[in-house]
Amino acid sequence: MEENKVKVVLGVIGADCHAVGNRILEYAIAEAGLEVVNLGVLVPQTEFVNAAIETDAKAILVASLYGHGEIDCRGLRALCEEAGIADILLYVGGNLVVGKTDFTAVEQKFTAMGYDRVYAPGTLPDQVIADLKGDLKQRGLLCE
Repeated sequence: MEENKVKVVLGVIGADCHAVGNRILEYAIAEAGLEVVNLGVLVPQTEFVNAAIETDAKAILVASLYGHGEIDCRGLRALCEEAGIADILLYVGGNLVVGKTDFTAVEQKFTAMGYDRVYAPGTLPDQVIADLKGDLKQRGLLCE
């Protein structure tokens, strides 16, 4: 992997073991020219933060597909702040809550938790990549 590529940390949080979407997103983001540090599945919050610090990542992308994202994802922004990476981009997506809930309410809940972007189930990697590149460019972290 090239040293000059912007790094992002990717993983499936908590007790969730859904790996397929994680691998697809890893491939798509890498093909888009970013370096992906994929932590895999069953990842605790502290592991996301530690990996971001160790690799100087500019974004953390969290997936949760088993419906318990509201529990697993709460407090990640505060953990980033405590670790000195308060300005890192935080994205979250997947089946974040149990049951059929209006996505607008889900998005508002996760935005209030400190996530910069919240993605509904079925969001394609192209959308995540476009948002990520746009956000990185806006912060002056990506020149393309």
